[in-house]
Amino acid sequence: MPGYLLSAFALVGCAHGGRAVPTRPDTRVLVDGVPVTVAAPDAPYTVVGCPLPVQPGPGPCVSAQWTGGATRVLAGGVPVVLSDSPSVCTPTGTPLNVQVAVQRRVRGV
Repeated sequence: MPGYLLSAFALVGCAHGGRAVPTRPDTRVLVDGVPVTVAAPDAPYTVVGCPLPVQPGPGPCVSAQWTGGATRVLAGGVPVVLSDSPSVCTPTGTPLNVQVAVQRRVRGV
């Protein structure tokens, strides 16, 4: 399914309510003047403010990775992240939630 390209300003969070921010958006590709995010192993998101307690259990979400992206839209040879791309948080294994995609002009497949 096509989804909106996520920029570095998109509001993204873990399933528990923590805020997720990209560590390395692609600054060569801009949407509304803001860098897009890419689904690359070296471009994780940092999760802050996850309310899960440290013990018992796996603890709060600290990072996240997009496990898929666009199949036809690339930035620097890497798939861009779409608003419906799959992801996983570490250490909980839960997905990221795109709360607000921010830009609503550019869609990708």
